[in-house]
Amino acid sequence: MKTLEEVIEWKIKQRREFECIDGGDLNRLVGFIPEARLQELGIELKPEYVGKHVAIPYTRENILNQLEKDVAFGFKKALDRRGIASSLMFEVVMMWNKILEEGLETFDEENYAEYGLPLFKATAVKYGFPNPIGNDKGDEEDKYSAEANY
Repeated sequence: MKTLEEVIEWKIKQRREFECIDGGDLNRLVGFIPEARLQELGIELKPEYVGKHVAIPYTRENILNQLEKDVAFGFKKALDRRGIASSLMFEVVMMWNKILEEGLETFDEENYAEYGLPLFKATAVKYGFPNPIGNDKGDEEDKYSAEANY
């Protein structure tokens, strides 16, 4: 797993290159960043929140707890055929997998088939999260494409 320092450096660099279009990746990550480091990521707290930001301890367990919520939300958006929302969750889940460095950080980002279901499935299976598509791979066009009736 990347250290918190590595994650901050990576996100600083990534902000110059690309980040999730709605900032959803950074918004989730901010919960784990100590207040004193937020400015490095370009985050300015409103005056009424200064001194009140308490970072979630940066542990594998806490990252997995957030990842489980994000995978569930990704599945929901994908199965509801919500293209933009599922695309954004794909980016968020990829971020967590890159942070964890447990095999899915190299998931082929071009394999976005059917609203990102292959990534959500692979992540759910790896970590034992709920998997609403069962034995499907997630790339079954006849079941999950915009044209399919399910």
